[in-house]
Amino acid sequence: MTTGDDAATFYDAVGGEAFFHDLVADFYRGVATDAPLRDMYPEDDLGPAEERLRLFLAQYFGGPTTYTERRGHPRLRMRHVPFVIDRDQRDRWLSHMLTALDARRLDPGHDRVIRDYFITVADFMVNTPD
Repeated sequence: MTTGDDAATFYDAVGGEAFFHDLVADFYRGVATDAPLRDMYPEDDLGPAEERLRLFLAQYFGGPTTYTERRGHPRLRMRHVPFVIDRDQRDRWLSHMLTALDARRLDPGHDRVIRDYFITVADFMVNTPD
């Protein structure tokens, strides 16, 4: 994904690795305190999930391809099939992610791009009817 300036990716324009590190760290701080959402993460330590999400988002938005090099194709829906993701889980996930995004104070154009992406993905991941 580029920003319109062919020399810079969205990843670069928003601050690169530091932006995605801070965004995902803030997101997982919220997840850690949200029992119904936290139950979806099988690891005792959220660190591995945090790293996977950070690498995925960085790659998606034009950063290093480390996620694919380590894990292959993202296959988001397939990787999440074992988990019940209903509208409540979607809303919880999205609330924590948008709170983390708000703390980044991006310019309106970049904020809209990433916000729209998170909303679309959150909707896409719902796999259980209410």
